[in-house]
Amino acid sequence: MELSVIIVNYNVKHFLEQCLHSVLKASINISAEIFVVDNNSVDGSTQLVRDKFPQVHLIENKKNVGFAKANNQAIRTAHGKYILLLNPDTVVEEDTFTKVIRFMEEHPDAGGLGVKMIDGKGNFLPESKRGLPTPWVAFCKMSGLAKLFPKSKRFGRYHLSYLNENEIHEVEILAGAFMLMRKDALDKVGLLDETFFMYGEDIDLSYRIIQGGYKNYYFPKTTIIHYKGESTKKGSLNYVKVFYKAMIIFAQKHFSGGNANAFSVLLNLAIWFRAALSVLKRIVDRFFLPILDALFIFAGFLFLTPVWENLRYHPEYYPPDFLQWIVPVYILIWLSAIFFSGGYKKPVKLAHVERGILWGTIAILLIYSLVDIEFRFSRALILLGSVWTAIILVLYRLLLNRIKRNAFGLDIKRSKKIAIAGHPAEASRVREILNQTRIKSEFTGYISLDETDRGEQYIGSINQLNEIVRINRIDEIIFCAENMSSAKIIHAMLELTSLDIDFKIAPPESISIIGSNSIHTAGDLYIVQINAITKPANRMKKRVFDFFTAAFFLVISPVFIWIFNKKQRFLKNVFQVLWGKKSWVGYAETPESKTELPAIKPGILSPVDMFGDAATDWKKNHRLNSLYARNYSVTTDAEILLKGWKNLDRLVIN
Repeated sequence: MELSVIIVNYNVKHFLEQCLHSVLKASINISAEIFVVDNNSVDGSTQLVRDKFPQVHLIENKKNVGFAKANNQAIRTAHGKYILLLNPDTVVEEDTFTKVIRFMEEHPDAGGLGVKMIDGKGNFLPESKRGLPTPWVAFCKMSGLAKLFPKSKRFGRYHLSYLNENEIHEVEILAGAFMLMRKDALDKVGLLDETFFMYGEDIDLSYRIIQGGYKNYYFPKTTIIHYKGESTKKGSLNYVKVFYKAMIIFAQKHFSGGNANAFSVLLNLAIWFRAALSVLKRIVDRFFLPILDALFIFAGFLFLTPVWENLRYHPEYYPPDFLQWIVPVYILIWLSAIFFSGGYKKPVKLAHVERGILWGTIAILLIYSLVDIEFRFSRALILLGSVWTAIILVLYRLLLNRIKRNAFGLDIKRSKKIAIAGHPAEASRVREILNQTRIKSEFTGYISLDETDRGEQYIGSINQLNEIVRINRIDEIIFCAENMSSAKIIHAMLELTSLDIDFKIAPPESISIIGSNSIHTAGDLYIVQINAITKPANRMKKRVFDFFTAAFFLVISPVFIWIFNKKQRFLKNVFQVLWGKKSWVGYAETPESKTELPAIKPGILSPVDMFGDAATDWKKNHRLNSLYARNYSVTTDAEILLKGWKNLDRLVIN
């Protein structure tokens, strides 16, 4: 056995599916075994592996035992000469495994190897190559010196940013997202240290491999996608604590007394510093908009008051108290009304802001009518101020949001212009998935992969990506993984990194479309909204559809019946559907249909009729049945009926 691939999964089902598809393609030319260790996921991950990837060795934990322990479970039973720890939110190229194994064979001193990683937008991930986080290296990273002087060998050691990302280098630390190791090296230095629950275990093992007399290499001759999803967001205080505590464990384990203590002090200071920054950021996030609103409203009154005085009365008609005390009270009422109207909740809805201004204006006018006459300065200025407030608060939000790209998290759902790269059948299937999601999108056209892809909706070829994106102003490209290799997808992404565009990948025979930056970023995972056939409403809709279509066929049967060769069979089918013994659409015949899917009436037609003649591929038929059962709609029945009407005289055996 050449290679054992180990994937630890925790509630990232759709990314795991895409990862396994790419791993299986990359394993074709080598002897490999694949392990998935699931840490008690609740998103159906284990069922997915059992149903779609029966060749994968599945280890199901009853609790989340952490990254290190889960990997060790599989390593202890693995038979491969090389062990690959791979994240579930990755996509490997078809020749990734053959290339890295060849390199390891040619370099017997290599104990571990990492590869070039890009994120979902095609950007190089600096953690692909890292140095040992000594106290000085950690200080340069946390102080920002590494970012200020990336090409400096003195300051840029954390990510080895002074090394060419496209050349092979010896490195000290490998990334846990793709960590290939020689089994002999693991036998010598030991497995992952289970003291580390999450983070730090890859640094610890990389360092021990070097201590064992081996070398670690950065190998950029193959590239993988890493969506960088993490169980803890990097901006959160919890991530900071978990990560830096892992670094403290590493320091205490590997550094001598003085260095370990210095490192621990440095990291604890970093935790408190980041905690202070986190608290400060929350304060700024909470009060930035209200303070900015107050300043804009007050600036408006500074301008409007003298203008109105000159137009209606005379200069300095209103006393200084008006601007010093009364206007701040007005502002406080408006801000309070916006707050209670939900105008400061993210994502910010401009309608809630305007509603708050309206209710605030009404409140100010009511209070104005009730207070003593000495505090009644000008009803006109209140109305002018409210108009200014309604305009300026919306305008500056829109302007700054446009300049800084969603600076305030405005709930403005602009329609994305999307193109799909793939052959006609698969591209159409992916477009149908897109239509069934709740994503606001505008379909621009298909991108052909070769000269056989033709049709009115094809806007260009894969070799014209730059021009297609620029001329059609495409916001997002979806690649059909059924038709395109991972290598071609990655190459296309790298070609367009200079453009502000998103990418997604549609795994074969899946109801998900995956991308683009993080597995925890909203909008980066499109999933068909599940509408199971078992819902009572759907069963009722299906029965109503069957009854009325059967009644219609019965009415037109004197003419319609002559189309069919088996006229009696057609009439019998009509009556059986009319009385509810059968349905126009049921499951395609497979060994699993009656045991694993919800029970429905036998069908004259099946989802397979959407694609012409009935297929003999039981596995494919079962997946079509599953999709039909999970995402039922009357329109699907109607479409199957329209495409398969020539088979309405089909003999159906119960």
